[in-house]
Parts: sequence; structure tokens; C-alpha cells
Amino acid sequence: MTATPQENPTTAERARRASVLERRAEALVDDRDIELRGDDWGSWGEDGDEGYDGDQLDREERAALRRVQGLSTELEDVTEVEYRQLRLERVVLASVWEDNGRTTAEDAENSLRELAALAETAGSTVLEGVMQRRLKPDPATWLGSGKAKELRDIVAAEGADTVVCDGELGPSQRRALEDIVKVKVIDRTALILDIFAQHAKSREGRAQVELAQLQYLLPRLRGWGESMSRQAGGRVAGGEGIGSRGPGETKIELDRRRINTRIAKLRRDIKAMKTVRDTKRSSRKDNKVPSVAIVGYTNAGKSSILNRLTGAGVLVQNQLFATLDPTVRRTESAEGRVYTLTDTVGFVRSLPHQLVEAFRSTLEEAADADVLLHVVDGSHPDPEGQVDAVHQVLSEVFEKRAGAPAVPEIVAVNKADLADEEVLDRLRRAYPRVVVVSARTGEGIGDLLVAIEDALPRPQILVDVLVPYSRGDLVARLHEEGDVLSEEHTGDGTRMSAKVDEDLHGHLGGYAV
Repeated sequence: MTATPQENPTTAERARRASVLERRAEALVDDRDIELRGDDWGSWGEDGDEGYDGDQLDREERAALRRVQGLSTELEDVTEVEYRQLRLERVVLASVWEDNGRTTAEDAENSLRELAALAETAGSTVLEGVMQRRLKPDPATWLGSGKAKELRDIVAAEGADTVVCDGELGPSQRRALEDIVKVKVIDRTALILDIFAQHAKSREGRAQVELAQLQYLLPRLRGWGESMSRQAGGRVAGGEGIGSRGPGETKIELDRRRINTRIAKLRRDIKAMKTVRDTKRSSRKDNKVPSVAIVGYTNAGKSSILNRLTGAGVLVQNQLFATLDPTVRRTESAEGRVYTLTDTVGFVRSLPHQLVEAFRSTLEEAADADVLLHVVDGSHPDPEGQVDAVHQVLSEVFEKRAGAPAVPEIVAVNKADLADEEVLDRLRRAYPRVVVVSARTGEGIGDLLVAIEDALPRPQILVDVLVPYSRGDLVARLHEEGDVLSEEHTGDGTRMSAKVDEDLHGHLGGYAV
């Protein structure tokens, strides 16, 4: 009994399997009594996507409370009535293009556009965006004192109440910039954390987001006047009077201690939740169920692909980080092999390291998968940059999994109906396994399923055994867990030639021919 490499399927076999899988994908639509043929696809995004993508109850819940512009009744003279504002936050974006030869002006503009999409997802109105060209950010005010004053004039002219910076500001940089522009200043990291806080639903997701927020807040505690330096030591706070004063601790020290205590508790809770996740994952491994992890840049269409392949009904919206909690769905191949598809959290350029650390247990779903399905937005101006950003985050996760085998990766270029053909050709040449698909129209879904099946781990040990009729359980396991090449019923038992894994190979050792 020797191990032999798996043969590649013929072109005719691949075409047959693609046809079967395309009919299965169409059946998912037919089961929901939806007619999406011809021109009906033009209504996608209104009624079509909600029907195909399931009930979309999460979308209804998220839109249950919506802020509407243009309904404010506040008076110009705030002395006549209490000052109130019922409107969206108005923001101005600021970016520093580090002209050091590694990034171009186009890269900086794409990053600024992405920041605008993040700000809108967080629930704000983008009024203006400015970009400064520097060799490196100013260590004092990030933009430089002169440009910071120009930004202050723009904020005043636009009537903005927040400045969002396309980068991670140090605590002193943010304070100095706020002192100049006279409005609230937040950075890219704080913006992403705010979006995660809005969209996290599961208990584990909320704990992970809170942990990331506290880790971000801890070095940025600041006081107003002397409020953070006041002391109330000993029993003096209880009115004990003279002679009862102790050394005490300042308020900022008290806040830091409370935050550190909360961080420690959240880490314990997440570790306990990770144990539950690992138990479910190990159960699938014990049952020899292969897993496919769907990874990719945010808003590349991962949830849409999952809905296309399994009819999962996961929330689909044209927003960055619309879904955060991982979703696992069971499906099977055209040959009847059962495997799971896992939708993971989306990635973004300069993903905050606090989030990578907090969501490590979730991202390890990708590290433990048998196949990576990497979804790329083919209509994006810089799809290669998205791929690099995803690979950078995954490399941080895989570094913690030393000794783990390399995971085969399939690059699924989504939104083919909107992408330029030259971009698609460029992506086909850039990566080894590329499938061009459209979750909206269904184009290429059959080819994608065939590619997934070909990448799934298969038994590799070739055996030739004669199983007695009294061991029908072994014959059943050969059909369920192995690839049966031939089967013949003889007078002494069932003669079978098959490819099996190591576990089943050990049970068949006594029946080898």
C-alpha cells in the first residue's frame, strides 16, 4: 500500500461538475420562489437581493432607528431655547501623503476615499477632504502648525464638528491638533473601532470590540483642567476630617486601574469563549469535515458569496464592515462530500493592531481551515492593494500557528459584472488559482464550486483490500470517507481498491491483498 498523488480531473469532468453545481445554485433561488431571469437582475439592491439573500432580518433591525437630515427645528438664537442638535455628525477628512517613494498620490487618494466610506458607515456626513504632501507626519501636530491652521479655517467655513485623520495619531498629536482646530479630532483607528462597536452583535464580538476599545483608550486618557490630578485619599472623602488623610491616588490612576481590571476580565472571558469555538472546530475535525474559510477585504462581497453558495441569509449591505460575527454553514459537493464554509471578519488597510489581537480567536478560523477562499473586489481601483492588505493581516495570524501546513488559497474575483476586463486579465496572471465570479448575476459560481472541491483535502493512500462480509461497517466507511476506485463482490468478501486517509488505513491493515 503506497501513497500516490491525486490525478487532475479531465476538462470534460470539470465541465460536468460545473454544470451540476450551477443547477444546484439555481435550485437555491428556485426554492425561494424567486424569478431572477433576464432584465430582473437590474432590480438587484431593491427587491432582488433581499429575496435571494434570505429574510435579511438583521437589515430590518439595523434600519429600525434611522436618523434623517433636514428635520432640525433648532433656533439660530440659542439664548431663547436650550441648544439641541438632531442631525448627523459633520466631518472633514485630513490625510498626509508620505512622499517617500513607496506610496503614490493615487494610493493616498484611494485611502482618503476609503476613509470617507468608513465615516459614512459610522453615521456621519463628509463635507470636505484635504491631503498634505510630506516626507513624514509632523511629530507635534501631525499636519504641521501652518497646515493645521488652514484646516481650522476649512472646518469653520464648512461648519464641521469633527476632523477625521487618515492615520493613527499619538495622544499628544491629537491633543495638539484639537487645540488648534477647536473641534473634536479622531483618527482612523478610532473610526474603525466605532463601526465595530455599532455592528457587533454576538457576545464574543461585543467582548472583542470592547477589549480593542479599552486597549486603544488606555494610553489616551487625558484630563480637563485638574480633574484628573485631584486626590481623595484615606477617609477624608467620607468627612472624617483632619488626621484622616492618606496618600490617595489621582483620578487618572484610578481610571487606568479600572480599565486594566476590565481588560483582564475581558481577556479571561474571550479565552473561555475561544475554548467553546475550539471544541466545535475539533468536533468537525474528528468527523473529518473539511472547512473552507472565506476571507477578503471589507465590502468585497464575502457574505454575498456565502449566500450564493449555501443560501445562508447573512446580512448583505453595500457598506464597509456590515457584518462582523463569523458565520459557519454546512454544504456538500457534487460528489456528496460534506464541508463547511465560514464567513470571517473583513480586513482593511492599516487594520488596528488592537482589533487583530482582540479578534485573533475569530481569525484563527482562517488559520485552521483546509482551504482559503480569498474574495477580491474586481471593480475596486486597487484590487492588488486589497490582496496585499489581507495577506499582511493573515501573516500576523499564521505566525502564531508555527508548524501549521500551508493552506491552499483560491482567489475569487467578485463583481465581474462591474469590473474592467483588463483588470480581470491582470488578476488572472498575478495569482495561481483565480476564478472570476459575480455574486449578483451568478456568473462563474459553478467554476468556483469546482475549484473549491478540487482544493479540498482528499485521501491519498491507495489500498487494495478484501473485506469479509461480516465487516460491512468498513465497507460503509470506505464509501463515506474514501474515494472508491473499484469494487467487486467475491466468494470470500468484497474486493475494493480505494484511496483512504491514515486513520482508515490503520483499520484496513489486516485485510490488505
